[in-house]
Amino acid sequence: MELRVLNYFVAVAQEETMTRAATKLLISQPALSRQISDLETELGVKLFNRKTRHLTLTPDGQYLLGQAQKILGLTAKTKNDLQSTSFVSGDLTIAAGESSGMQPVMNVISSIIKDHPTVKIHLLSGDYHYTTQKLNSGDADFAIIIGDVPLNNYASLTLPQKDDWGVLMRPDDPLAQKSTIRPQDLVCRSVLNSQQAQTLQIFQNWLGNYSSCVNFIGTYNLYFNGTMMVKNHAALMFALDNLADTSQESGLVFKHLTPALGQSVKVAWKQEVSLSPVAELFIKRLKDTLFTSRSA
Repeated sequence: MELRVLNYFVAVAQEETMTRAATKLLISQPALSRQISDLETELGVKLFNRKTRHLTLTPDGQYLLGQAQKILGLTAKTKNDLQSTSFVSGDLTIAAGESSGMQPVMNVISSIIKDHPTVKIHLLSGDYHYTTQKLNSGDADFAIIIGDVPLNNYASLTLPQKDDWGVLMRPDDPLAQKSTIRPQDLVCRSVLNSQQAQTLQIFQNWLGNYSSCVNFIGTYNLYFNGTMMVKNHAALMFALDNLADTSQESGLVFKHLTPALGQSVKVAWKQEVSLSPVAELFIKRLKDTLFTSRSA
């Protein structure tokens, strides 16, 4: 069944005569009759009752009309989508650190998936070195980077939310009674540090003269695994807020730092690389979201 012939069939069904349909289609009436006859032969069914002046559809013809209209409609839509910028497909890969500041990014991704169901999303989790490595190797379209790190070689957008550092501990720890944690509160305490924070020496200035008095027992890369060490009384843990479950049943308490220590969240991508249509759409919608939130 060629699309051209299906279009002929629909025209005859709508006009109810070969003559009017032929005029509408700008072909001769004999040629149109032959095309419809060949279609009936191909399908092995009669599509029209020809006993009256006007052609009427047989049950098989009525079924084919419904299917043909769907096929022709889908074909027209597909052609239009492929010829317009509204159609977006492909894969979008984002390498990101764990952060509650990711919410605007996830909102944009969700809207893209809703509007373009053929788009596939891939989320990779890791610290600054991991995310930039994935970006540089071409394995990721974008990197979500937490912290004030140099991004001279990248294009970037700063998200509106900031992450605040604090200390994660058990509810029965003496520090759980404090409203905030000061550098001197960590003297002689065992602390598990974020791998990225340790590499970038984020807490060196914050701890000041107390830096050498804190027992840094190691680093974590996966947030959840670090929380299990805290629950086992092995250490306190430097962590970003709003990531851990600190409900009453969680066995964990989070306390912010004094003085406060915040981290920016940025979306970075290669400047010299042409972005795919779905990556272009992601950036456009993210910029629109950030502009709207700043204007509100």
